[in-house]
Amino acid sequence: MTDEPDPLPTTRRGVCLVLSAPSGAGKSTIAEALCATEPELKHSVSVTTRPSRAGEVEGVHYFFRTREEFDAMAQGGALLEWADVFGRGYGTPRAPVEDWLAAGHDMVFDIDWQGHRQMRAALPEDVVGLFVLPPSLDVLEQRLRTRASDDPQEIGRRMRAARDEVAHWDEFDHVIVNSELDRSVREARAVLHAARLRTPRQHPVRRLVASFGA
Repeated sequence: MTDEPDPLPTTRRGVCLVLSAPSGAGKSTIAEALCATEPELKHSVSVTTRPSRAGEVEGVHYFFRTREEFDAMAQGGALLEWADVFGRGYGTPRAPVEDWLAAGHDMVFDIDWQGHRQMRAALPEDVVGLFVLPPSLDVLEQRLRTRASDDPQEIGRRMRAARDEVAHWDEFDHVIVNSELDRSVREARAVLHAARLRTPRQHPVRRLVASFGA
């Protein structure tokens, strides 16, 4: 009796669509718009050490943890990526992402360039990187000023961070300029759909082709 090879999965493996951008460039808005129109797309829920804000729900907007809990997760391998952003810890829990991908569902992440690097190292066959640029730094600053919660010192700090973030744009597979939201969402959707159709993740198609005797 010979051992038979493990059967191929009946569904394709999911995609990790990683959106990165300077704060205020619109990556979170684009991610939310995609989730609203793509039933197989799940928005990743991050772990953070910052306090919850009014209206935020545990497990929906973030998983809120103490600094000690966050550090233990990072050191124990429970996070796919993590970083300190403006003095607060943010990271992506590993287990729900791997479960979702194995079930054939896609995930969208809005994280910084450092998180993108770590995600690509952890899941090199699953990550598609998309960088979102503002049309100009002046427009970016105007967008930040519309946020009532951001005081002038905070805006200045975020503008300095934006220049560093933009310097890593060419590490990503794709880039869009978010000058008009509807167009940016269409372009991001096109990237997602193309990633879904990549040959290596099309296990059901492999079965179909085998039935042709090819």
